[in-house]
Amino acid sequence: MKQFKSGDELNGFLKQFKKRGIEKMLEGELDGHLGYNKNYKFDNLSARYGFGQKMVQTSFGESQIQVPRDRNALPLIP
Repeated sequence: MKQFKSGDELNGFLKQFKKRGIEKMLEGELDGHLGYNKNYKFDNLSARYGFGQKMVQTSFGESQIQVPRDRNALPLIP
């Protein structure tokens, strides 16, 4: 806590922490949807196909997140 010199610095850190947590949960959801982990090679008709972007409102304000997508489906958006 001593590393933050102001409340704004702490809120900025918490905003980034929440953003990254949401992105990691979406990546895990795509792992479950596809049936294999991100760095595993699998011959499947559907595969990871980059990311889309979405603005979300959190308790720390608005954040733009990276939403993973696969080739045969729409982006996974909660």
